[in-house]
Amino acid sequence: MKVVYFYQYFSTPKGSWGTRVYEFAKDWVNKGHEVTVVTSVYYKSDIKAEGLIDRQNFEGIDVRIINVEINNKQPVLKRIWTFLQYSFLSSWYALTLPADVVIASSGPITVGIPGLVAWIRGRKLVFETRDLWPDGAIELGIISNPLIKKFSYWFEGFCYRASRLIVTLSPGMKDDIVRRHAHPFVISVPNSANSELFGKKVEGFRLPDFAQNKKIAIYTGNIGMVNNSVLLFEAARILQAQGRHDILILLVGDGQQREEFEQKAAAAKLDNFKILGLMPKKDLVGFVQNSMVSLVPLKGTPVLDTSSPNKLFESLASGVPVIQTTQGWIKTFLQEEQCGITIDADSPQELANALIRMADNEAETKEMGAKAFSIAETKFGRDYLAATMLDALVKVHEQK
Repeated sequence: MKVVYFYQYFSTPKGSWGTRVYEFAKDWVNKGHEVTVVTSVYYKSDIKAEGLIDRQNFEGIDVRIINVEINNKQPVLKRIWTFLQYSFLSSWYALTLPADVVIASSGPITVGIPGLVAWIRGRKLVFETRDLWPDGAIELGIISNPLIKKFSYWFEGFCYRASRLIVTLSPGMKDDIVRRHAHPFVISVPNSANSELFGKKVEGFRLPDFAQNKKIAIYTGNIGMVNNSVLLFEAARILQAQGRHDILILLVGDGQQREEFEQKAAAAKLDNFKILGLMPKKDLVGFVQNSMVSLVPLKGTPVLDTSSPNKLFESLASGVPVIQTTQGWIKTFLQEEQCGITIDADSPQELANALIRMADNEAETKEMGAKAFSIAETKFGRDYLAATMLDALVKVHEQK
């Protein structure tokens, strides 16, 4: 089976971004299928390009790279322009590449453009929904114009109607799409826990001096408004005021608010709030494994309750419990499996209290971590989820 995968953020473990497409595609190639990924250049990825369009191969995955850079620090209009550039340039591949099944992986929703071009050409389209769009953009205030809202919802529905199958990254997304669009074929294939990378103890790893003898609450990823980074900063202020210098809130990543919080931390003379820059996944593992808890904060808005953040699954694979803020499927999952805590997205005091409780109850915290490690492979194993999605693609391929 020939699969063409339109996805703008492709990365390998050498980059600082999620590797779902890389891991799944590698699995499918090893099973005898041909996979071509059409991507762009994301600043958190390790993928680089020469010229306008480049072609590279990663462990049998044929990767076509459109040399359009996407950066989370770009102004909104600039990012929209890069999304459109990718969509129109990648449509050439939608027209020319042989494919039995075409996957359009959104966000951004504009990736639906090459997907629809392939559909018009007669290819079987599968739409992978990573974020509920345009709901997210509307709830976060990015889209406010009534006409743009109306067009966005129409385009979303058009992409879904053209698709033989919709693959969502969480049960919440699946339920929302089924409720609003009544599509007959919607499945949920969450991000996987990469136990091969995060589950194997890193030998000889040494934390930086500032983190020695600290109980680390680690956050990995984008530092910005949607990711509720202010919650972490304010919790650090509370902890310092209470004399809890033993607890360190460590952020590993980059984003629009990184410099702002670095300056605020320096001004407040916080010794328990540190930011490290982007680092490859393979270098990140040791930091996560040596943390007391992993933080998964998101802004308190309904659409984000359906999210499926990579950092959650990396934490589970590392055997590290989680503190998170969403009120959807992740909250239910943590309650059922007893491997994490859910707090109010707007309460830094609640976060500080949770960190103190975990730091002061090491046995309970370690038990939560053991449960996290166990559930990572039984429910979110990479091989199982890659096979689940492949089985669904094969069924689409076999449809008339």
